[in-house]
Amino acid sequence: MPTPRGEGLDPRIKLRHLSVFLEVVRLSSVVHAAESLGLTQPALSKTIAELEAILRVKLFDRSGRTLKLTGFGEMFHRYAGASLTALKQGVRSMAQVRRDEAAAFAIGALPTVSARILPRAAAAFTARNPAFKPRIVTGPNAYLLSQLRLGEVEFVLGRMAEPEMMRGFAFEHLYEEEIALVVRPDHPLLAASRFDLADIAHYQLLMPPPGSIIRPTAQHYLIAHALGPFAGEIETISDNFARAYVRASNAVWIISEGVVAEELAHGFLARLPADTSATRGPVGLTTRTDLQPSMPAQIFAQSVRAAVAALAVHSPSDQSGAKAGLTKR
Repeated sequence: MPTPRGEGLDPRIKLRHLSVFLEVVRLSSVVHAAESLGLTQPALSKTIAELEAILRVKLFDRSGRTLKLTGFGEMFHRYAGASLTALKQGVRSMAQVRRDEAAAFAIGALPTVSARILPRAAAAFTARNPAFKPRIVTGPNAYLLSQLRLGEVEFVLGRMAEPEMMRGFAFEHLYEEEIALVVRPDHPLLAASRFDLADIAHYQLLMPPPGSIIRPTAQHYLIAHALGPFAGEIETISDNFARAYVRASNAVWIISEGVVAEELAHGFLARLPADTSATRGPVGLTTRTDLQPSMPAQIFAQSVRAAVAALAVHSPSDQSGAKAGLTKR
């Protein structure tokens, strides 16, 4: 018979084993867990003993006044909780679809995808899946990753975070994009006979604030080209403010190209002819390594992949899609 030390899942492990184990961990007490689950203390203790016998390890340290997880217990707790949560999500989603209810789920989205990729994905998804109700959560990357860690969003769509922030997360690469230096269409720098990158120092600069995902990239670019000091500097995370301010002034906005792709395509904003290829970075889906997204979220992710592929096919000159080759890892 296969055991957890082999390749299969031991069929002796039942949902009741996982439920009892998780409740004992939550309450750190056999007595309180038995009361919570409506079981007798001997019955609950027997269930824990059965689970330990199946796994062939001790899950709890019973030497003190309160139960504490052993090293094996901590390891098993991580996977038991994730698997039971995933199963509940799947059952709940199926029940909602059968009852023709709106299965609500939340995803996090950074501005780099919110203007172009996300609307196309959401339109395709809702047209095919009217029973599902996606909720789009936006904000700084650190906030969205904290929401993902807490289970408040199912995945985060956007540029990949710094390595130290990716602990416990997996990243699926969809495409690459770079930052852009953006101005109003009739900006003086565009009228010059020869563009000199150093000339942007004569103008006010709009920068992403500390903590934003492209701040380090923007800073490295400015330092590498010895740019600054500038005539003035404003830090903002508000894309609406930056769009309005740039169109009403001679300011130069340093921003991910995906944020302003639509404005650039329609001529509402213009991109300075600066080489920013060194700022190219991956954009994709960030998920938890210990928990699969729910079924509705996985279907939404498929719509995202289709939207990225469609943009790459229909926009061969698009720098954020066609250049990247759409790789996944």
